[in-house]
Amino acid sequence: MFASTRPTVRRRTLAAAATAAVLALTLAACGSSGNSSMPGMDHGAKSSASPSMKASPSMGDMPGMDHMASGNGLSDTKGGYRLTSQDTALQSGKQAAYRFAISGPDGKPVTSFAVDQTKRMHFYAIRSDLTGFQHVHPTMAADGTWTADLASLAPGSWRMFTSFTPDSGSGKGTALVLSRAVTIPGTETKTPLPGAAKSTETDGYTVTVKGAPMAGMAHPLTVTVTKGGKPVTDLQPYLDTYAHLTAFHAGDAAFAHLHPTTKVNGDHGGPELSFNAELPTAGNWRLFLQFQTGDKLHTAALTLNVG
Repeated sequence: MFASTRPTVRRRTLAAAATAAVLALTLAACGSSGNSSMPGMDHGAKSSASPSMKASPSMGDMPGMDHMASGNGLSDTKGGYRLTSQDTALQSGKQAAYRFAISGPDGKPVTSFAVDQTKRMHFYAIRSDLTGFQHVHPTMAADGTWTADLASLAPGSWRMFTSFTPDSGSGKGTALVLSRAVTIPGTETKTPLPGAAKSTETDGYTVTVKGAPMAGMAHPLTVTVTKGGKPVTDLQPYLDTYAHLTAFHAGDAAFAHLHPTTKVNGDHGGPELSFNAELPTAGNWRLFLQFQTGDKLHTAALTLNVG
């Protein structure tokens, strides 16, 4: 009796094990499909759960998605990295040097930075009313002290942003944006934020923006550059791209940095440049588009409303 039932029990056991294995493989496949990124989605704009999390190596090959920093840049600390500076005020009406350093999770100065768009450090200065925008590339001393040489600053409250990617330590490969407030003494005259517009002019060029981005969602944005009513097709590469687009949120000056997805092909950029825009907060954003023609850099500014 027992001899005749053992093969049956064994077959039932093997069948149950096979069923469990198939179920496990099915669940694993479903789970992995939920982690795949949708084309055009820039997940780097969201805060990471761990300072040691790094972007996928393949992300650097996707136009418009490489080196996108997490967070809004309104803190001087993130992931154990800290922006420090003794400069809490700078003189107004004249050139000024802002000195700062980046310390790592171990508390020591960081001196190893990855190159991003041809530079190891991008530095932005913006006044609280979103005027006076400056984008410079500071120099670093051997001890890790950076110096950003700024043009004349108008009196008022300013915020200094640093954008960088550590090339060593626990944060290696993680793009970060940190900032600190700086006061420029003197009588402050605030400039009302211009209303939302689709186009603006600078140095004889007309820059037109098409698209209706929604807060927290990736959305295509197209910038067209014309001059005298004619399409511009001689944009030169600037920082390894045809245009550098930075945005600041009205009210808190939250930071966002967008790269064009248009492929660079010599001095033949334009007239249209495409962007993957993901602005996290609704409201008005002040956009600063930098592009280069004839070895001259142009900066166009306009206000974009995000729903």
